Amino acid sequence: MTDTTGSLTIRPIDEADSIDELTALLHRAYRHLADLGLRFVATHQSSEVTRERIAGGTCLVARAGGGIVGTITYRPPHILGGSPWLDRLDVAHISQLGVEPAVQGKGIGRKLMDAAEEMAARDGAAELALDTAETAHHLIRWYERLGYRYIEPVDWRPHTNYRSVVMSKLLVRDAGL
Repeated sequence: MTDTTGSLTIRPIDEADSIDELTALLHRAYRHLADLGLRFVATHQSSEVTRERIAGGTCLVARAGGGIVGTITYRPPHILGGSPWLDRLDVAHISQLGVEPAVQGKGIGRKLMDAAEEMAARDGAAELALDTAETAHHLIRWYERLGYRYIEPVDWRPHTNYRSVVMSKLLVRDAGL
């Protein structure tokens, strides 16, 4: 799967992509959340943790101008997620959505979400889910605008320093599938 829009390319990560570069992007993308006092794993994870977190899923990278400007990690329905909703066999989920701060607001995050939703639909998932900090109101509102709804609370502490909310979107499937 490769989506090319103008100079933006979205594709699965490959050996030519640097895990160190991806990790640095995640640190920059999540910096504003760290500044709010939220300890998302992506605010401080090592490159080895990045590698571990993308294993078992599909890490998509958005590339433009010769570098990685965005990322998302998709996990198909059979990969359990650690909460009652995320452990459902008809629910796929995403994590580590991050966009380079200098290009946030230009639709890259939305394109990454669209790509993950397409993958989930192809994998036969009924829903695509995610989690975020319950106090990250701006993120919750953004996900709601994309059609995601509140499902359940979840607590990942001590890996984070906040409670999270699981949000999910019912996927519309083509009647011809």
